[in-house]
Amino acid sequence: MSEYEIYAIRYAHHADRPIRSNFLGGDPRDGLMPMDYFIWLIRGEAGTFVLDTGFDAGMAAKRDRALTRPIEAGLALLGVDAAEVKDVIISHMHHDHAGNHDAFPRARYHLQDREMHFCTGRCMCHAAMTQAFEVDDVVAMVRKVFAGRVRFHDGDREIAPGLSVHWVGGHSGGLQVVRVRTRRGWVVLASDATHYYANMEEGRPFSIASDVGAMLEAFATMEGLATSHAHIVPGHDPLVLQRYPAVLEGVADIVRLDADPLNG
Repeated sequence: MSEYEIYAIRYAHHADRPIRSNFLGGDPRDGLMPMDYFIWLIRGEAGTFVLDTGFDAGMAAKRDRALTRPIEAGLALLGVDAAEVKDVIISHMHHDHAGNHDAFPRARYHLQDREMHFCTGRCMCHAAMTQAFEVDDVVAMVRKVFAGRVRFHDGDREIAPGLSVHWVGGHSGGLQVVRVRTRRGWVVLASDATHYYANMEEGRPFSIASDVGAMLEAFATMEGLATSHAHIVPGHDPLVLQRYPAVLEGVADIVRLDADPLNG
């Protein structure tokens, strides 16, 4: 049975993010709740896969985020040349997950049918829906479609033995989570199905949602896909870097998710 290593690679950070920004309907508490930005490396005998492509320095400046390390550099620290990667999975098309358009020139991209429909259809006529998208990211993906470099999926699909994508929607119309078989069991990379552990554990959706009901249902879907609750990895929580072991000396923001959590 195929098993994979999984690495969370932080590439950016938002330090002064108010708590109220991370929960639908806000939050009565004052104070800050920082956000980390990750891409994920999945590799095993069946191949090397990258989940999401982050954003670059220009987008970091535009969105007032701190770029901590370009994604190509983060991958290189793990011995991966982005230019040689053959498969990229895009969880959804928001700007922090679908940028760096030219970083993977040899890759085919895995995307849900519903996400392409969502980010090019009538919902994008509304500013409330477009705030998390960047038109250049969407146009770049359309160009990849015409170049024959996109493999579309409709719902659940095994991409390789022990590696599958699962549509959940909620945060974005075509959001997909990734289920990975590892030595410690089935790990679910939630991406933005739950930004923080708190969103899922408290049943409180994130502040940006295309379908609140679907976002809440996604929590239960992930529980069913993962070996246990502790096998679900949120998409933006700084706690991920505290709960999993670092893999490189002197590099604290790349951690291994197929290893046992540090807190057991």
